[in-house]
Amino acid sequence: MRLSEPRIIPQEEKDWNEDVKELMKPFVSQGRVFNIFKTLAHHPDLARRWMVFANHILGKSTLPDRDRELLILRIGFLCQAGYEWGQHVLIARRCDMSDEEIRSAQTGPQTEGLSAKDKVLLQAADELHKDAHVSNKTWKGLTNYFDTQQLMDIVFTVGQYNLVSMALNSFGVQLDEGLPGWDI
Repeated sequence: MRLSEPRIIPQEEKDWNEDVKELMKPFVSQGRVFNIFKTLAHHPDLARRWMVFANHILGKSTLPDRDRELLILRIGFLCQAGYEWGQHVLIARRCDMSDEEIRSAQTGPQTEGLSAKDKVLLQAADELHKDAHVSNKTWKGLTNYFDTQQLMDIVFTVGQYNLVSMALNSFGVQLDEGLPGWDI
């Protein structure tokens, strides 16, 4: 975690107005509202609009779940977003990623033993992070595995989680109970 305490204190349910209660219903019904959403409760209009896009990336993207999670873990690591990393380690495990595969998101495309597909995905995340652009060589490599919609989802996935990492780091969103840290 970049900050040891939040800059924006997560709003507890007792402090929510009716608008926020309505927005948080899906999370409350699942039994737990994560710190990211309690923090976003301070700005329900932003949260409502952002969640539409976030829902596409996380739940309706054309990418296979494993590929999406590899990208998210890589950009979370590159941005040193501990909260993002912890949440998506758990999601990646639910997508049947091994801890070794998850750790490859820390070491990047030069990791020995990676498939060509994983290497090019990690390379794309690195290039987008560094230069806000995918090189011709990497793009060509991606086209061996992904169609046009998936290529678009790759860029938007990295962009979405770069944005989320910036917000989490800047707001000081703290790990929820039970989230793993960097060492897995």
